[in-house]
Amino acid sequence: RGLTQDVQILPVDYEIEYICRGNRVIVGPKVRKCLPNGTWTDIAQHSRCKKKLYIGALFPMSGGWPGGQACMPSAQMALDLVNNRSDILPDYELELIHYDSMCDPGEATKLLYDLLYTEPIKIVLMPGCSGVSTLVAEAARMWNLIVLSYGSSSPALSNRQRFPTFFRTHPSATLHNPTRVQLFQKWKWTRIATIQQTTEVFTSTLDDLEQRTKEAGIEISVRQSFLTDPAVAVKNLKRQDARIIVGLFYETEARKVFCEVFKEKLYGKKYVWFLIGWYADNWFKIKDPAINCTVENMTEAVEGHVTTEIVMLNPETVRGVSNMTSQEFIAALMSRLGGMNPEETGGFQEAPLAYDAVWALALALNKTVAPLKAKGRRLEDFNYNNHDITSEIYRALNTSSFEGVSGQVVFDAQGSRMAMTLIEQLQGGSYKKIGYYDSSQKNLSWFGNDVWIGAGPPADRTVVIEEYRFLSQKLFAAVSVFAGLGILLGIVCLTFNIYNGNVRYIQNSQPYLNNMTAVGCMMALAAVFPLGIDGHHVHRSQFPVVCQFRLWLLGLGFSLAYGSMFTKIWWVHTLFTKKEEKKEKKKQHLEPWKLYATVGVLLAIDFLSLMIWQIVDPLHITVEKFTKEAPKEDLDVLIQPLLEHCNSEKMNTWLGVVYGYKGLLLLLGIFLAYETKSVSTEKINDHRAVGMAIYNVAVLCLITAPVTMILSSQQDASFAFASLAIVFSAYITLVVLFVPKMRRLITRGEWQSEQQDTLKTGSSTNNNDEEKSRQLERENRELQKIIQEVKTLDTLH
Repeated sequence: RGLTQDVQILPVDYEIEYICRGNRVIVGPKVRKCLPNGTWTDIAQHSRCKKKLYIGALFPMSGGWPGGQACMPSAQMALDLVNNRSDILPDYELELIHYDSMCDPGEATKLLYDLLYTEPIKIVLMPGCSGVSTLVAEAARMWNLIVLSYGSSSPALSNRQRFPTFFRTHPSATLHNPTRVQLFQKWKWTRIATIQQTTEVFTSTLDDLEQRTKEAGIEISVRQSFLTDPAVAVKNLKRQDARIIVGLFYETEARKVFCEVFKEKLYGKKYVWFLIGWYADNWFKIKDPAINCTVENMTEAVEGHVTTEIVMLNPETVRGVSNMTSQEFIAALMSRLGGMNPEETGGFQEAPLAYDAVWALALALNKTVAPLKAKGRRLEDFNYNNHDITSEIYRALNTSSFEGVSGQVVFDAQGSRMAMTLIEQLQGGSYKKIGYYDSSQKNLSWFGNDVWIGAGPPADRTVVIEEYRFLSQKLFAAVSVFAGLGILLGIVCLTFNIYNGNVRYIQNSQPYLNNMTAVGCMMALAAVFPLGIDGHHVHRSQFPVVCQFRLWLLGLGFSLAYGSMFTKIWWVHTLFTKKEEKKEKKKQHLEPWKLYATVGVLLAIDFLSLMIWQIVDPLHITVEKFTKEAPKEDLDVLIQPLLEHCNSEKMNTWLGVVYGYKGLLLLLGIFLAYETKSVSTEKINDHRAVGMAIYNVAVLCLITAPVTMILSSQQDASFAFASLAIVFSAYITLVVLFVPKMRRLITRGEWQSEQQDTLKTGSSTNNNDEEKSRQLERENRELQKIIQEVKTLDTLH
């Protein structure tokens, strides 16, 4: 560099002094002496000139947060190491020009003016305190300056539109949120609640949490806030069944909150609280006149809560870019502080962030040298109007990634530090580390030593267990036995009727209609089985088939059983309740095919209506929900009773049509039975028994149909009414129609003599008997006329 001179002979103790021209400083020995042995002092060290770059810094040495007390020495320590490195900014030396901002934005305004309008030009500004950083970062854009903060946590500073050149090694308060979301997902919680103190920092933190939870598919179901008194907010959390609760408030308000939590019993195995980790370790034991809870009350209420705290000192023994571990850094800082008590030194916790901030700046500036040289620019050319150099510094800082004493230093898109988060849990009154989360790597380091009051992490809400209500199996079995016996009775009756079909007494009862009645009763009784089958017996996919079986068996069984009885009573009324002069004519026209046609019409109507119903609006499963029930055991669950129904889209319309048609048929049957109760005919000799059966069936059906609709939500009662009505109707019908016939044939032995006569004479016997009967009736009427005339003559005489 032209610093040395060619000297051949120099006297001993001759001195050479190095001087740099311009705004440069000498690095290395400034003076060298000639030694007697012909060598120079400090021969191993090289002297060179470096260009100075100035950093304007505001360190709060006093005020609300006197963080400069430890942050300024750590920043200066980093500067000394950087300036001694030959691989970082070899042609430059960084110098710190700093003032005490007292953590006051008003004081910082005056100091910022001095920094900007006093030589030399500052290439970067380094403020601390969120309020001061907000002021500096907003003004810096006007001077084209990059701002790198070491001690600002306000989430508002993450606004790139408002603070386009702002970076910070102190993570934003919102950095807790990725950790919280990670824990929610780890413990499978999808519903949380929040309670916050109404200050800007907590409001913006909560807004960020709401956005992150929404992206993760987690719902914030309750959001409460308070200014000074949290009593109402805590009561609202309890009333709305909040279980997983994130609390955002300062330490003094935390004591108020947890005093109310104790009063409302919003703690224990059902609840988990998430708090900020920078409270004092014994914050809940500090006596506070603002609350009326004892230390024991507070200790009980806070047990088991989880805290998240940003890691500001690398917990691992790793040598980072400065070739210093975090433990060595603390030792060096303690030495520089001269024995000051760390607990009484402001900013001691944030000191690693200030140290890494200087390293981040140095590495970024070093990264810009080559790109600027390619453009014919140098860092020393920077001024407040040069956008190119600022853009290069911004780009270099934005891509920063190195291992510092505070951990991995990486900035997000908003210029905020991405750091690890320490997760702790209060166990037995003291905080235990249970894990770390690195949001930049999305890596959760879990120790597995979390402790819960219950068997594990509680549920995020009252667990609702769906429980289907099924029919009582004892009731189903009992009714099924009766139905089965009824079917056997129907088979016996049907067999009896077919076997004795040639007996005149059976023939005069229209046995084919009685056969239909027996078959219809058996079909109706068979419907009892699918009526009692539910999800306990078959899979839900098969349940619609069971529904269809119920409908068709009941519908067709009713049409056959009741339709055949109705046909008998209809024709008896039609033929034998007319005027006297028409009786003889009508008696000659009772032909069997007319009876079968009538039953066929009733059966066809039911068949077509059921077919249309099944095609147009088929039955399917619907599930009815009932009021949730609490189990007898002390469990954090509720039972949601469910009941399966056979249903269709327009179920009420179809039932209205069917019940209306069947109801009219039943009422008409009662009327016809009453009208024909005194009729006597051999063509249908059991019409009085049919009338009695119609009375019973009609009454049972007209009562049961509306009752079962009302009791549809009570599966046992509904089944009992419907099935027993079917069983009793079938039993009564079979007994009334067939038992008297069996009794008569058995007691009188008519089936033997009449069967023998029938085999000998064939059908002529029946015809002769009917002719004799009609002749006797005519003779009887003639004798009654003669007797009446004799009585009249006796009266005249």
